[in-house]
Amino acid sequence: MAIIDALDVQLAPLTKELCAWARRQAGCKALIDAYYGIGELCAVTVIAELGDCRRFQNSRDAVRYSGLDVTVYQSDRHRAPGHLSRQGPPALRWALYEAAQVARRPGSPDRGYYEQAAERLGGNRACLALARKLLKRCYHTLRELGDDALTPPVERPQPGPGSAAARRASSGSPRSLEPTTTNQRADVLAA
Repeated sequence: MAIIDALDVQLAPLTKELCAWARRQAGCKALIDAYYGIGELCAVTVIAELGDCRRFQNSRDAVRYSGLDVTVYQSDRHRAPGHLSRQGPPALRWALYEAAQVARRPGSPDRGYYEQAAERLGGNRACLALARKLLKRCYHTLRELGDDALTPPVERPQPGPGSAAARRASSGSPRSLEPTTTNQRADVLAA
């Protein structure tokens, strides 16, 4: 348990940094804004694992790449029930399944699709079907963005520890960042 707690302490700043990166990166922002269930960490995972969507001819190829496709074994007249191929990146499947778990909640725009699929397939398979649907949507969104989908965000320069901006930020002072002239300083001191 102590090792798990130590890992959580180490992972917290990385998670925070990834979430901040997702809020600034164009592809991640597009996925977060467009689809219910896809949050910052899921968007980063989808972008990282799916990569450039233009390499796939269609969304079915992206589903096949992810390992969320259903395989069918058929010999003569016997057909085995389908199982996931699990041939792609496990992190991508995890992120999409987690997004589908959120997207099946009441109030979600995909709730109706989930309920229809759950009646036919059961809850777990319906969630997998919703994950495939989310992946197809992500594919189309990222493909429309083109080069912007993978462009790293513009890094904002961080003020140095000794700068005036850093001191104001740490003190909570709401002063403006414009430098004051000597006449203004004299007026302030006289008042």
